[in-house]
Amino acid sequence: MKRREFIALLGGAATFPVAALAQPGRMPRVGILMLGNPDPGLFLREITAGLRELGYEDGRNIALEHRNAGGSAAQLNVFARELAALPVDVIAAFQTPSVVAAKAATTQIPIVMCPAQDPIELGFVQSFARPGGNITGMTTATAELAAKNLELVREVLPAAHRLGVIGNTADPFHKPFLAQIETAARTLNFETAIALSQGADQLAAAFAEIAGRGVQAAMVQPSLPRDRAAELALRHRLPLFVPSVESAQAGALMAYSADIAAVYRQSATFVDKLLKGRRPADLPVELATKFLFVVNLKTANALGLTLSPTLLSRADEVIE
Repeated sequence: MKRREFIALLGGAATFPVAALAQPGRMPRVGILMLGNPDPGLFLREITAGLRELGYEDGRNIALEHRNAGGSAAQLNVFARELAALPVDVIAAFQTPSVVAAKAATTQIPIVMCPAQDPIELGFVQSFARPGGNITGMTTATAELAAKNLELVREVLPAAHRLGVIGNTADPFHKPFLAQIETAARTLNFETAIALSQGADQLAAAFAEIAGRGVQAAMVQPSLPRDRAAELALRHRLPLFVPSVESAQAGALMAYSADIAAVYRQSATFVDKLLKGRRPADLPVELATKFLFVVNLKTANALGLTLSPTLLSRADEVIE
């Protein structure tokens, strides 16, 4: 795999005193807020490793308050309010739904997007250079990447004309995600069959719906459960393309996306800066600028697809 060091910093920053952290002997508290579906395992490993590289060790000089809602949006909101009431000094929010919950729970505690999508359109920040509120962090331009993944569909399946797309209505990013795909689909002469799933609950029905509409390939929103999506796509004999490296590693046919492990680890630098007194309003959002192309050859073989050596040679990772 190619190197993953790729994060670009946008704009400048300022500092401000954090009264809570100025108290002698007080251990800072960081809330780790997760919807829990998709699996946050890689995120937890990488952000913890990133904090360790910056000198933080849970229980020694920092207290990490983990809250995993187990896929329940209602419980996610409860946990967000709980973290705000403790209070924690920073909330690290895994993916867009957690940022939404944290934003509703507090306007004072700094929130780190780990990452969130379309943060300007969704009202998290005013701009990348100057977020302007209590939210900053990482974003990965997933809507634009979805269009790039459609180009892969056309390359791998040149005769395909109908694409099934499943959006996650539990994630407010589903509207711009679907809009970008429909725009790209028109350019590449795809018809789209769109189905919606409320998180994991309706995913099987959504796959059955698009399969019943005669699609030749599928794409799902990355905030849907990865393993389950890969399993259902294979069951319906549908090549699955997702703008998420983790999805290809879980069994999707292929993915072109940001190096998400590096994005998760970079989130720790925001926690560090905020604990040291930087203002989230002035701490620029960072955008992934290098991406990975992952092909799951095991899935291709299961689907009876032959992939060209040229395509495989372009991949950063081939899973066999």
